[in-house]
Amino acid sequence: MRSFGIRGLAPVLSLGLAAVALAPPALAQGAAAAQAEAKKLSDGFVAVADRVSPAVVQIEVTARDENADQVLRFFGKNQDSPIARGTGSGVVFTSDGAILTNNHVIDHALTINVRLRDGRLFSAKLLGRDPSTDLAVIKIDAPGLTAAKFADSDAARVGEWVVAIGSPFGLGYTVTTGVLSAKGRGGLGMNAIEDYLQTDASINPGNSGGPLCDLNGSVLGINTMIVGRGAGIGFAVPSNLARRVAEQIVKKGKVERAWIGVGIQDLTPELASALKLSDARSGVLVNSITDGGPAQKANIKPGDIIAAVGGKKVTDGRELVREVIAHEVGQTVNLEIIRDGKRYGSSTLLTARPEAAVPPLPVQQQGVPQAGLGLTVRDLTAQQAAQLGLPAKPLPVITSIAPGSSADRAGLKPGDVIVEADGLSEPSATQLSEAAKDGQLLLRVRRRDAVFYAAMKK
Repeated sequence: MRSFGIRGLAPVLSLGLAAVALAPPALAQGAAAAQAEAKKLSDGFVAVADRVSPAVVQIEVTARDENADQVLRFFGKNQDSPIARGTGSGVVFTSDGAILTNNHVIDHALTINVRLRDGRLFSAKLLGRDPSTDLAVIKIDAPGLTAAKFADSDAARVGEWVVAIGSPFGLGYTVTTGVLSAKGRGGLGMNAIEDYLQTDASINPGNSGGPLCDLNGSVLGINTMIVGRGAGIGFAVPSNLARRVAEQIVKKGKVERAWIGVGIQDLTPELASALKLSDARSGVLVNSITDGGPAQKANIKPGDIIAAVGGKKVTDGRELVREVIAHEVGQTVNLEIIRDGKRYGSSTLLTARPEAAVPPLPVQQQGVPQAGLGLTVRDLTAQQAAQLGLPAKPLPVITSIAPGSSADRAGLKPGDVIVEADGLSEPSATQLSEAAKDGQLLLRVRRRDAVFYAAMKK
């Protein structure tokens, strides 16, 4: 019995030893395969960054700071001008310098400057903006730029990898990754038209206006807002919507959106039951009709259910708006209507949605850039210079900066003291004026306890 037991166990023991002997190579092969897959994904992220970053720009904006002290104080704690400065991101979408960004990045702007990845700085012109989608288009005079390509955001899949590129907190060309968390998000109360992509790719202040990309290196959306910091919830305007807005602004300077002239609301189970519908997602309930609008002319009435637009089923108000504005003004679209439990077809001629004119921004109400170098100065008295810890000499202090000027683009501010001009140490205002006659200056500037160089050219 004992020998039988040993013989019976022997094959099992030998098989176990063989399995143990094979385990390390198998594990090594698995680890190598996993490492190869991780390397492949990493290379994919690198490829996206390499492909898209040349089309990403950093946008620098100045705006009037209504909370700032309007009186310049040379000797107090506040030596800054009453000008607020901010940064955002943008993406070049035409090779001749048209850039798509968020409206809130350039809202109230006195000046808009664009910094390219190669370090070049340009003054930008505002072509137009669309507060309803929080989008804007600016333009720089820089031909031959790398333009990003737009993806089809309708074809994007929830769960796929995405890459965000921008300038969070002014840190240019920051790349973050995540997944597409959801599509068709709305109801946030931020804009008139909300149809956002949601992502957990890290987005922070300064990312606004930058691209959210797929792994093909195409722009899937324009990063727009976050819910809390570090919460992993960011939103982007889908590329299909952003592209239509951008193209209209470039072509017309404004946006026209298709409209059918109805007031709508989502169905609830109670409403669906009362209307003898089997499902609350059967369509969108019409609760009012605009006099003389397309819907009235198409004989649509309050109480009707719009079930489809152009052959595409709609289940809530956001889907209805999205499908309508995907069509052009003047186009005829077929609607599927449910009335009294029966389905009807209706052909509707789309007209332009009535929207208030977008008011011009300060940057559109003045010449940009300003003529000249754009700075005015006066000499400090010897006593004032000494109080600032400077040599007791009449050094020039900047008293104003013209928005959009070379001095503004160089980052100079009222209150800055010029301690060197074109190699001349401790110049007077008169000597500075002489040095500026050739239309360019290299200045060494003192601001509080910091000293830096600034170059300007007319």
